[in-house]
Amino acid sequence: MTRRLIVLTLAAVTGLAACQQSEPEAPPAPAGAATDPATAPVPSVGYACESGVTIQARYPDSATAELDYRGQTLSLRSVEAASGARYVGSGVEWWTANRDGQESATLSRLGPDEQTGAAVMERCARPTAGTVPAGPPVQPTPAPGGVLPTGAEPCKGPQLKLSVEGGDAGAGNRVRNFALQNAGTRACSLTGYPTVVVQDDDGRAISSIRAEQSPGSYFRQGQAPTPVTLAPQAKALFEVAWNVVPHEGEGEKVCPEAAGVRVIAPSDTAAISTPFAFTPCGGRIRVSPLRAAD
Repeated sequence: MTRRLIVLTLAAVTGLAACQQSEPEAPPAPAGAATDPATAPVPSVGYACESGVTIQARYPDSATAELDYRGQTLSLRSVEAASGARYVGSGVEWWTANRDGQESATLSRLGPDEQTGAAVMERCARPTAGTVPAGPPVQPTPAPGGVLPTGAEPCKGPQLKLSVEGGDAGAGNRVRNFALQNAGTRACSLTGYPTVVVQDDDGRAISSIRAEQSPGSYFRQGQAPTPVTLAPQAKALFEVAWNVVPHEGEGEKVCPEAAGVRVIAPSDTAAISTPFAFTPCGGRIRVSPLRAAD
């Protein structure tokens, strides 16, 4: 009797061990499987711009913004705005606004005060669900002298030459064409407005004269900026327009005398200058978008 009990007990123990070995072990939980909300990726918002690029924007909190623009990540902070939301940092201003259910945004290069946008680099809009953009996509405009390449990199200051071209005058107004020439050996592209600063005899900026962006040009009013691709030695033009009659109603008796202009190409930070003597009145000049030379 005792021997039979021992045999039964051993069989039960052996069977239990076999069952335990046949059951697969649960895999260990991967490290960090539980996502901490504080470290979760911030979703990005895509803004389609007139130049054809898309800016990806992220808003980690109500005080900051991050932009992915032309291969760079720009960090910005929230600042006071008359309307919409405005962010500055990394040398740029990002200003968004919502009108009639459409969110638009403007990316501008900061002026000397590092707080206010001085030159628009991109005008963008956030596509809405189910919306198809109206009209054909913007196509690059080839400049004379070469075949239009695909995906030309933005022109940079060191490969550009600045010169003064022809102009026109009438009824107290003056306009002059300026040319940016691709002096490099590879094609490059320009889109939008250059940053223009008026200089005195010593090369210092005349802060009392501001440059305003004027859609179109003196002869082509209302034209939106379009991409211009420059083959080597080709030129793109922009116009500077100003008034030569003192604004006596604003207390201006004599207009300031300028000796030159400093220009920064869109999507760049390097400045190039050229001598140019003129007397802009009213504290402003008007700058047109870049266009291909005729």
